[in-house]
Amino acid sequence: MSHDDAKPQAVEIHHAHRDVTGGWLRPAVFGAMDGLVSNAALMAGVAGGVASSGGARSSIVLAGFAGLAAGAFSMAAGEYVSVRAQSESALAEIESERRELAERPEAELAELIESYVARGVARPLATDFATAISADPEQALAVHIRDEVGIHPDELPSPWVAGSSSFAAFAVGAFVPLLPYLLGLGTSNAVTLAVSQALAVAALFACGAMVSRVTTRGWLYSGVRQAAIGVFAGLLTYALGHLAGSAVG
Repeated sequence: MSHDDAKPQAVEIHHAHRDVTGGWLRPAVFGAMDGLVSNAALMAGVAGGVASSGGARSSIVLAGFAGLAAGAFSMAAGEYVSVRAQSESALAEIESERRELAERPEAELAELIESYVARGVARPLATDFATAISADPEQALAVHIRDEVGIHPDELPSPWVAGSSSFAAFAVGAFVPLLPYLLGLGTSNAVTLAVSQALAVAALFACGAMVSRVTTRGWLYSGVRQAAIGVFAGLLTYALGHLAGSAVG
């Protein structure tokens, strides 16, 4: 074996973390599930009212499209405003820390040194490390903000990404229970409703199972939990719709 063969091989290390800070994943997941649950339940409620008051099948489809549009815009607007407010609050903290670094650099340096010492770094090494970081104002700002606020100035979630992800995901989820009506499946309102609700429950199970890939829960538990929520919402709303239909019929 040659000397070169005896050299240790470089090890390529890959260690990636899930995106748990926001961005598009959270609004997309919640948007899809909310679209499935809310529109399936809405259509079930209208179907219950139609069944008891002699209404038309078109009322269910109209309610489904109205629920899709209203819910998607509402989710998008709410998500946009929420993330926008969160980003503005974070930017205010960043600017406050920037002023502190400019006006009280010695105090901020001492604060950074103490933070490393508290983590177990020897004071001389912590002093050298903090001094090197503080030499670059932008790097110092990023470190202080990350340590004190828990965010990175360049990694704030986008309200446009959050809003558009929520809108698209809700619309897709809300469209699922509409499909059997649009395709003309079923010989009666009751059969079509059953197919619609079954499709929504299956989609909820699939969404729950996919969500388990970014959580510690098993896919079966997550899938059944989401499906159960959809079934409960659909049955309860159908019953309330039936009572309301009887009252106004």
